[in-house]
Amino acid sequence: MTLFSYSDGGSRGNPGPAAIGVVIADGDRIILEHKERIGRATNNQAEYRALLKALELARRYGSSVVCTMDSELVVRQVTGAYRIRDPGLKKLHAELKERERSFGSIAYRHVVRTHPMIRRADALVNRALDEIT
Repeated sequence: MTLFSYSDGGSRGNPGPAAIGVVIADGDRIILEHKERIGRATNNQAEYRALLKALELARRYGSSVVCTMDSELVVRQVTGAYRIRDPGLKKLHAELKERERSFGSIAYRHVVRTHPMIRRADALVNRALDEIT
């Protein structure tokens, strides 16, 4: 079975208090939702951390996943289209590549921010941030 992850990360301030939101689905059926405060981070760091959490959660349910995000930067970096210059993002990228090894099949796709599942992940981010601000 191929799972679909929808992840978003955000910060209030850049850097600032940050959180992640993840939705894992089997087609249109939501398997789980996750929100978490991650401390102080930049917006891009939060996006990477959300993707890392999405892979961690998806691995519990299967070995094939399509990771969907509204961060064009992160999707292009993880697919090799963009170089990574920021040392902090390089570290998160290396962690992501290590985590990918536990999957039989993995794909990344960029979608617009208004995608319904991305909006759902974004709402999780904002709920987590509202708990701390």
